[in-house]
Amino acid sequence: MNVALAVALVFVGATVHPGDGPPIEGATVVVEDGRVTAVGVGVPVPAAAAVTDATGKVITPGLIDPWTGLGASEIHGVLRSDDRDAGGEDPVRAAFRAVDVFDPHSQVIPVQRAHGVTAVGVAPAGGLISGQLGAFTLRPDEAPLRPYAGLVVRLGGQREGSRGVALTQLRGLLDDARLYRQDPKAFDPHRFGRPHLSRLDLEALAAVVAGEAPLLAWVNRRADITAALALAAEQGIRLVVVGGAEAWAEAAALAAAQVPVVLNPLENLPGDFDRRLARPDSAAILVKAGVTVALSTWETHNVRKLRQLAGNAVRAGLPHAQAVQAITAAPGRVLGVPALGTLRPGARADLVLWSGDPLELSSRAEQVLIGGRVMPAAHRQADLLHRYRQLDPGR
Repeated sequence: MNVALAVALVFVGATVHPGDGPPIEGATVVVEDGRVTAVGVGVPVPAAAAVTDATGKVITPGLIDPWTGLGASEIHGVLRSDDRDAGGEDPVRAAFRAVDVFDPHSQVIPVQRAHGVTAVGVAPAGGLISGQLGAFTLRPDEAPLRPYAGLVVRLGGQREGSRGVALTQLRGLLDDARLYRQDPKAFDPHRFGRPHLSRLDLEALAAVVAGEAPLLAWVNRRADITAALALAAEQGIRLVVVGGAEAWAEAAALAAAQVPVVLNPLENLPGDFDRRLARPDSAAILVKAGVTVALSTWETHNVRKLRQLAGNAVRAGLPHAQAVQAITAAPGRVLGVPALGTLRPGARADLVLWSGDPLELSSRAEQVLIGGRVMPAAHRQADLLHRYRQLDPGR
């Protein structure tokens, strides 16, 4: 059937991982007008539909990496192509927005998308307060999912001075933002004793104290995670722990406070003094305690390896269903788009048809849909492979 004339896209006979529940064997998925309209066994197929026989194959929501540089960094080592760091000596860059630098036409995006990644968070870098993380789909014609999905801060050991100074500064900035929110017209940076603090910085901070955006804290050491939890409770703000090498040791406290953790399960060795307690089964420990865990590559060019990370988490004890959730529904919740990363009626039709288990590296993404549209599989790496697969021996 001509897909251009089809009312619906239908996949029949697949094992469906809905992202927020157990897999469904032999299921049918119906996509209409960019949304999932039906998922289940024995679902009727609409009259006008393009039907794909997915027997023996697997369908998941599109994969989501919540902490990347994708679309904000093009070439490693070429500083003019890397826009993640606002630069300068001012440690407070709350007004800096990833949405202002994200390039939906980046040459780095298609290869990640061809490996099943359909959405990402793009995180600023540098400073105490790095800026505003944005959430984006990898379909170039779509608007950002959330231009301001959270405020990025970096805590822990410093090259100079005490790590406690960062917490002191952050506490003061949040207090200032609360005052600003009470009376924006009275804004005067000298009133707060910080002449370089802009109105836009205060507005970004005010969204955190108002509960409109979470504080995404890059923090690894157990004691620093405890301090961040105390700060969040004191300020009444939403916290997300990112990095979290030693978060497993505070699993009970994180679960009680309903604080999600974003981690990379391959960072399982004590790389520095903030990560002495790192271990490979941290994701399994946290999930067992009731903590929402999302996985991230922390990457730009290798975001496509996200499913490999999930597979390693399974090897270290994380149940398979929870591993799939950690790269679909869980990061969707972290980014503030709760239905993202799920296959339920009414959800966005961001999905991937896999040749087999997506956590097995031998499997491949056969179709990738974003917003119900089938994405092209072509990308620059494949073009180069085909071009240079066979070299002319005479040259």
